Amino acid sequence: MCVFALVVMRVLWRIVDRQPEPPQVSLWMSVAAKAVQWTLYLILFALPLTAISGAWLEGHPLTLLAGLEIPPFFEVSHDAGATVATIHTWLGDAILWLAGFHALAGLYHHFILKDGVLVSMLPRWLPLRRSNGH
Repeated sequence: MCVFALVVMRVLWRIVDRQPEPPQVSLWMSVAAKAVQWTLYLILFALPLTAISGAWLEGHPLTLLAGLEIPPFFEVSHDAGATVATIHTWLGDAILWLAGFHALAGLYHHFILKDGVLVSMLPRWLPLRRSNGH
C-alpha cells in the first residue's frame, strides 16, 4: 500500500509540477524515452496491485501500519493467487531491468552524447543543474 500511495503521489506531482523542456534528441530516442517512462509508470502501478490481489486471492489479509488489517475482498482461490504472485514476480524483475537500462541510457546521454538530458532531469535546486545552464 505504501508503494501504491507513493506512485499516486508521484503521478499527481508530475501533473502539477512544471516539467523541464527536454533537450533535442533524435525522434527514435524521444519515442523510446516516452515508451520507457509510460512502461515504468504502468509497472509501478501494477506491482502493488498484483501484490495486494495475489495476497487476497490466497486468503491473506492486507496488513497496514499499526497492525490494521484489511480482509480479502475476493473469494479465496489459491491457484489464482499463485498465478498473480508469479506475474508480480515477473513484473518485479521487469522493472529492475527496465530501470537499469533507463539509468544506463541517462549515463550514455551524459557522458557520451553530452546533450544535457540527464542534467535536465535533476531537481532545479541542485547546483549541478544550475552550473550547466539548464
